Amino acid sequence: MTKSFSARSRAIEPFHVMALLARANQLQAAGHDVIHLEIGEPDFTTAEPIVQAGQAALANGNTRYTAARGLPELREAIAEFYAKRYAVNIDPERIMITPGGSGALLLTSALLVDPGKHWLMADPGYPCNRHFLRLIEGAAQLVPAGPQTRYQLTPELVDAHWTQDSVGALVASPANPTGTVLHRDELEALSRSLSTRGGHLVVDEIYHGLTYGLDAASVLEVDDEAFVLNSFSKYFGMTGWRLGWLVAPSEAIPELEKLAQNLYISAPTIAQHAALACFKPDAIEIFEARRTAFQQRRDFLLPALRALGFKVEVEPEGAFYLYADMSAFGGDAYAFCQHFIETEHVAFTPGLDFGRYRAGQHVRFAYTQSLPRLEEAVTRIARGLKTWRP
Repeated sequence: MTKSFSARSRAIEPFHVMALLARANQLQAAGHDVIHLEIGEPDFTTAEPIVQAGQAALANGNTRYTAARGLPELREAIAEFYAKRYAVNIDPERIMITPGGSGALLLTSALLVDPGKHWLMADPGYPCNRHFLRLIEGAAQLVPAGPQTRYQLTPELVDAHWTQDSVGALVASPANPTGTVLHRDELEALSRSLSTRGGHLVVDEIYHGLTYGLDAASVLEVDDEAFVLNSFSKYFGMTGWRLGWLVAPSEAIPELEKLAQNLYISAPTIAQHAALACFKPDAIEIFEARRTAFQQRRDFLLPALRALGFKVEVEPEGAFYLYADMSAFGGDAYAFCQHFIETEHVAFTPGLDFGRYRAGQHVRFAYTQSLPRLEEAVTRIARGLKTWRP
């Protein structure tokens, strides 16, 4: 008898880039020099003050569960961070510490979306967002968003796509894969648009801190009822520590705490103690230096790719990605990515991973490598374009 798995499991798509990554790793294991521009992980290791705080937590025996909401002192530190960076006063009781930003998304999805209901999301966007909704028997209403709206939702798009099954919208600022930022007035307009419909506004602010030429506004500056997802993975460089947070309205916290108790008990204790060091001046100095390095990488790679014939129609203001239209070269983006792995050993991500709207014409480059490696990547891409046959 053949055993079957759930329909929800079958409906959740894999990361298509993982097959490309597996091939890239095979080539690397065989001795080839592969340049990885496909994975959204900073190349910097965790900053030393955080490592030392984690080691101290281990030495002090801080290895037991915490409360489901997280360490009180960490929630207080995050609240102080909001006060300093955004001039927003957040009650620490409104903050949930979660296992990565993914934990925050899981809690928010489970709280707000009933089976058959959906959130509006920009297409292209981060794929796990829609997959989390499928997991809880909800759905994502993908809204085609092009360069005209900087790949972001707008009140006009909400008007056009809202249905009786809509319960809110999830937006990202800065966004993955496009790096675009929702400015304060745009967040305010979206908040008003959703409020008139009784809808929830959920904002992924995971790439806050990694912005260039501006400091991104938090939605909490304009909407105290919004749900905010954030993470220690990107700006704070703690990817493998699996730690994030959620800011929610006060009345939602008891329900969120109940969900957290049942879904994962608590976030990793050692990571929480280590994260306390993130807000100290010596750590912030390191993060800001890394932000400068990312901006230098963007400022090199963006014109270099445009010079090769890629169309990057909107200059990214944050994160560490370039979402590039490769249609000038012909063919399909996935095959295009395969070509460069096999011939030039440069790995980047096909647009298919980020949605459906013009996905076959786009690729994403992550500038998470050093400038010399990016320069070498551009040299190889230029050479590979000469041998590409659609």
